[in-house]
Amino acid sequence: MSYSIAQAAQRSGLSIDTLRYYERIGLVDPPARDSGGRRSYSEDDLGWLAFVTRLRTTGMPIRMMREFAQLRHRGDLTAGRRKQILVEHRNDVRARIAELQTCLEVLDYKIDHYAVVERDLEATA
Repeated sequence: MSYSIAQAAQRSGLSIDTLRYYERIGLVDPPARDSGGRRSYSEDDLGWLAFVTRLRTTGMPIRMMREFAQLRHRGDLTAGRRKQILVEHRNDVRARIAELQTCLEVLDYKIDHYAVVERDLEATA
């Protein structure tokens, strides 16, 4: 099955401009073209876009994403470096999650505090 750029954008959650940008910077391969010269995305293209979107969502810099994409084209001989990139990024993600967990605990504490304040105010009213 093939998808137009609008369909690929909708399925990936990316804008058409972002798809074109990713193509321009070499993050995604230029998709095939239909008989009218329009981009035609495959299931494999959408799978790669989903992966790239996950990397971006987790904060991987575009520079690292581009390196990963370039290594991917060079085949299995680059598996070690690609794994290293993902392991390092996973460590960064885990550190960020721990930081966010600490922030969440502070928010929970403050919410609980204000719930007590509200109960005390209701009790005295």
